[in-house]
Amino acid sequence: MMLTVNFNPFPTIETERLILRKILMSDVEELFLIRSRIETMKYIGKPLAITISEVEELIQKMNDNLENNLGIAWGISLKNESKIIGSVGYHRIEKEHYRAEIGYQLLPDYWNKGIMNEAVKAIVDYAFNNMKLHSIEAKIDPNNIASAQLLKKNKFISEAHFKENYFFNGEFIDTEIFSLLNKN
Repeated sequence: MMLTVNFNPFPTIETERLILRKILMSDVEELFLIRSRIETMKYIGKPLAITISEVEELIQKMNDNLENNLGIAWGISLKNESKIIGSVGYHRIEKEHYRAEIGYQLLPDYWNKGIMNEAVKAIVDYAFNNMKLHSIEAKIDPNNIASAQLLKKNKFISEAHFKENYFFNGEFIDTEIFSLLNKN
């Protein structure tokens, strides 16, 4: 048996301070701000966005993944504000293994306020209770201390450290893999 997921209608999630909602083409300026900042992209292992059209393509790819139930990304916005300040989601769902990979980004102005912790808690809950995942993995740059702390705070366990397994920007980078099992 294989996992089936359906993101239609889109599952908007509300937390104490946040609305996690579908990323729309009208969010292109905000997403460009996130994807073109050195601070937010430092540990992502993807090039900085240079043009708006690159981000439009990214939003189109997110929507295609959503439509085909291959992945889901939520735009993070504060309640009473429509602009997105970050994103969180599952960009690789392995249906045959009931497993997905989590990813997240947040504008630096909103760091150290517990916002990403609140968002991650909400989508972990969604993954286990709605998507019926068995496990969630996170692949991070081991130098990203804040990301490691966020994952540990959410009970993710460091499972592996791969040496220089990722080539980006002319150098080989290590990867640390964290995971969380659904104990229910």
